[in-house]
Amino acid sequence: MDRVDLLVIGGGINGTAIARDAAGRGLKVLLVEKDDLAAHTSSASSKLIHGGLRYLEQYEFGLVRESLHEREVLLRTAPHLVRPLEFVLPDPPGGRPWWMIRLGLWIYDLLAGRGSLPRSRGLGAADAALGRPLKGTFRLGAYWDAWVDDARLVVLNAVDAADKGAEIATRTPLVSARRDMDAWEAELGGGRRVRASMVVNAAGPWVAELLRGPLGVDGASGVRLVKGSHIVVPRLWEGEQAYILQQPDGRVVFALPYDAFSLVGTTDIPVGRPEDAAITPEETRYLCAAVNAYFTRQTAPTDVVWAYSGVRSLFDDGSVEAKDVTRDYRLELAERDGAKLLSVFGGKITTARALAEEALKRLGVDAAPFTATSPLPGGDFGSAFDERLAELAGWLPAPLLRRFCRAYGTRLDGLLDGAGALADLGRHFGAGLYEAEVRYLVEREFARTAEDILWRRTKLGLVMSADGRKRLEDFLGG
Repeated sequence: MDRVDLLVIGGGINGTAIARDAAGRGLKVLLVEKDDLAAHTSSASSKLIHGGLRYLEQYEFGLVRESLHEREVLLRTAPHLVRPLEFVLPDPPGGRPWWMIRLGLWIYDLLAGRGSLPRSRGLGAADAALGRPLKGTFRLGAYWDAWVDDARLVVLNAVDAADKGAEIATRTPLVSARRDMDAWEAELGGGRRVRASMVVNAAGPWVAELLRGPLGVDGASGVRLVKGSHIVVPRLWEGEQAYILQQPDGRVVFALPYDAFSLVGTTDIPVGRPEDAAITPEETRYLCAAVNAYFTRQTAPTDVVWAYSGVRSLFDDGSVEAKDVTRDYRLELAERDGAKLLSVFGGKITTARALAEEALKRLGVDAAPFTATSPLPGGDFGSAFDERLAELAGWLPAPLLRRFCRAYGTRLDGLLDGAGALADLGRHFGAGLYEAEVRYLVEREFARTAEDILWRRTKLGLVMSADGRKRLEDFLGG
């Protein structure tokens, strides 16, 4: 029977962040995930690292402050994955009073402190380009947050955990677990057994189900499952700014630049099971109507090139409306005879690093934290990397080099493995996906299937042909 200090159940952002932090502090860590890393909620977000401007309406000042602090940490430690994004905020008739918007932006700036991003501002004639995509005349404000490749953020937390000695076991479910003296004995998929001093239940939407089932524990906290859906449509505007759009029902919808497309979301729909994560025609119509009320370029459900939906596992704070349920997290510790079980309720991708620190504190891990200053894999930018990019520009097409830089950062040479021409990258599956990248993702980033590669490690599923996908599936063995 294998022995570890910490068994982490769940390969989403919370589980991988905890595994990374624990491994970096010297613990022997095993992370198990029943599917792929970021296969569910953590790859189905709005792709934002943000304080949550609308959370101010729920008086969640502590959550907003922590999120804005974490935004700065991620901008510094993962500059390849996280980049600044300006939001334009139109003021529609019947929306929130303009004074309330300006007050909210002022509080947002105040909570952010002396961060690296520009302060919020009102827009005037000099900013006409930002208002040009909108139909009608709106008063406009602007503020800054950040965009993230959410699934890659999860994967790189797992990569760093593995670099620090953790074992990352995907496609490995927890079958059963029981306390035995001062530890947990767990049976995993494939008949493997492991003994762990501590267990973290970071199963996201399955956190309560795991407690009642394989772990056999009655948790004190409840969970609210709320579905958030998004659509991707052809570009609705030129430029790299985003828009936050107030809706007649009091919600806000984000319209975000997404390469050649626009990403629109999200909804807040209560659901009964994690398996209910599928966008409905009603949600698609709602999101299309949300942007059509603002933009000159119109869209329709028939224009949708991709849609996705994720179920958020929110701590049940008793709110009546799904949109009002707190996005803060709650950690519940159960201990008996020295065998510790920590369950994670709620949370959001922005605060996962801070959640991990708090989780290890609750578990009694004394070693000093390090993740606030340690770059994620590929994030250690510097002049040497700039020089290397200049060299690569001599033979890598600019769009491919830009995608490689944003995805892999300073670890790009590990993917290229001495290549000096496109022919050295091996077979081309289409859409800029070469054999060298596929092999890297399988060998270094835990990818196994075409879906892992096309929709989580990259987003090339948006532009990959059916023939290219079939060639990739054949290469991977089906």
